[in-house]
Amino acid sequence: MENEDWASMTTAELWQLYDEVTTVLSRRMTAEKAKLEERLRKIEGTGAPAQNEERPRRPYPPVLPKYQNPKNPSETWSGRGKQPRWLKAQLRAGKKLNDLLIDRSSAQRRRRTG
Repeated sequence: MENEDWASMTTAELWQLYDEVTTVLSRRMTAEKAKLEERLRKIEGTGAPAQNEERPRRPYPPVLPKYQNPKNPSETWSGRGKQPRWLKAQLRAGKKLNDLLIDRSSAQRRRRTG
């Protein structure tokens, strides 16, 4: 179709042509997208669609504890996440977080000499 043909068309005819073109393009894009997704699944080696897969969580390195319960030294907290009950009880009793810090200098000395 030449530009002269478009210039002579009415607005209604142009809109109808536009609707037809967008419908055809939409169908072709959907088909092409399905082909590409299928190729991607084959490349990845999975048969399941990518949308349903959950991404595995990134492993976090272990964190050394920062705080220790003075009443029970086996209870420690790294300072991450929810505060443990023993810590909340100590804070309510008037202690400060700095009072519950683990002394790292003696632990480091032990590690170097051992």
